[in-house]
Amino acid sequence: MILEGLITTIDERGEAHIAAMGALVDERMEHFALRPYQSSRTFGYLNKTKQGVLHVTDDVEMLVRATIHQWEDYPRLVPAKSIEGFVLAEACRWYAFQVTHIDTRTARTTLTCQVRERGTNRDFFGFNRGKHAVVEAAILASRCDFLGVSSLRAQFRQLAVLVQKTGGVQERQAFDLLHTHVQERLRVRAGESDG
Repeated sequence: MILEGLITTIDERGEAHIAAMGALVDERMEHFALRPYQSSRTFGYLNKTKQGVLHVTDDVEMLVRATIHQWEDYPRLVPAKSIEGFVLAEACRWYAFQVTHIDTRTARTTLTCQVRERGTNRDFFGFNRGKHAVVEAAILASRCDFLGVSSLRAQFRQLAVLVQKTGGVQERQAFDLLHTHVQERLRVRAGESDG
């Protein structure tokens, strides 16, 4: 099962880097696998430090901001105890991990991770259809550089209906951030294909 979440790693300055990423998990959550692209910053940091923190949250705006790397204010962080890393204070639960194996035979690597410490910061409020739609839109946004333009726009239109019908303020704001980001990426793509 893939669990959508947030990963914090440590960058070259010793500061937190936050990225949205799905983890291949089981119900016990003692081990899991991550599959970042070798070209990603998250892979570079994990390859170097071999540690990070996986977070579960129902805060879709935080997921969106991590997906598009656009923060108004960086989330509050607290140091992890079992590894050199950071915990997102507003996440529902978290899993500090050590990377135990890295398979780099393909562009999309597989990192096997062992949980060293876990914690709960607050109850998981839950997801409604609007929150699910924002998560799906964030996944699309992370792939907008290689998805077909007409398909991407059609899927965004369908998801927008769900956000408007069932989402609250947070979901609408998060979806608007994604929509603006995708429109900009599509303009860049159009400019690149014209040049």
